[in-house]
Amino acid sequence: MKSLFYLLTFAAVTFCFSACALSASKTTNAEQINWAAKGLPPPADGVALTSLLQKLDELAELERAGTWIQGMALSESGIRENAGDYAGAVAAAYKELALAYGRGFIQKSDLENGLLNLLAVKGDESVTVAASSILAFLNEKWDEAGTGLMSLFNHLELDEPDGFGRWMILVCALEKDKSDKRAGAAYRSIRARYAQFPEYWYRGARVFSGIIAAEFAENCINSSPQGPFANECRLILASHTGLNPNDGLSIKTKLEIDSIIAQSVNSGNPQVLDSLFSLISLPDNPYTVYAVGIFCSLTSYPGFRDYFNLQAASAKGRLFERLSYICRS
Repeated sequence: MKSLFYLLTFAAVTFCFSACALSASKTTNAEQINWAAKGLPPPADGVALTSLLQKLDELAELERAGTWIQGMALSESGIRENAGDYAGAVAAAYKELALAYGRGFIQKSDLENGLLNLLAVKGDESVTVAASSILAFLNEKWDEAGTGLMSLFNHLELDEPDGFGRWMILVCALEKDKSDKRAGAAYRSIRARYAQFPEYWYRGARVFSGIIAAEFAENCINSSPQGPFANECRLILASHTGLNPNDGLSIKTKLEIDSIIAQSVNSGNPQVLDSLFSLISLPDNPYTVYAVGIFCSLTSYPGFRDYFNLQAASAKGRLFERLSYICRS
């Protein structure tokens, strides 16, 4: 499935943007002047801008409602290309790939290669600028990325305050200056649209502090536990709870704990809980305390108390203490 997704996505990106120069060249001089007066790039022939904007609004509302479906951002990319918003089309196609990367379906090198391939296609200048700026964003060159993105995403009719281009601009601002209160407030205000987007939570966890950073880190992990951002967010949670950073990879969020517990109980197999033993071996922290509490409640289930007693017999250190406590509950 992953290889098919990879091929379809990059084929769509290549097709979409190789046509950008052709779309732009079909517009008449009169149309170009008319759209330039509005501060917008020209749309493709015969396309009603109002209809296209309505479609973009519908996609945006789906995202704000927590619906991120594979291929949806590519649909947005095609709509933006038809509206003449070639930079927005590039950003939307990148959003599709960034979501796949955040969920662990493709590698970072795939993202980079896709952008480099796009840069090799001779087309509209805004496509080149957008691809270059997003490539700088991917490689965390925040000054270069921020300057390029700011020059592109300033068409209010096409770019919502919580649009993807604006999100990247806010990331650049906060990565450069974590104390930027205006950017921080704007970033937190758009969370509804990016609830299913792991990198939104990851970037927030990096730039915020305290309980806000912990919340963002936990949401990042929950959105993609095996994704490329999860482990760093576990380290952030470890720091927030006063643990040694080396213990961070043993942390499981409450949602992960609940999932493992449910799998174990539903299958009647206590061995599934072995994946939580490193967590309950940690010094006291909210996640360990939560897991131990549920383990205690499981001793009333057939076979679970016996399993805990068996594991306690060979355990050492803090794991022995925790399992012994659980068995006595």
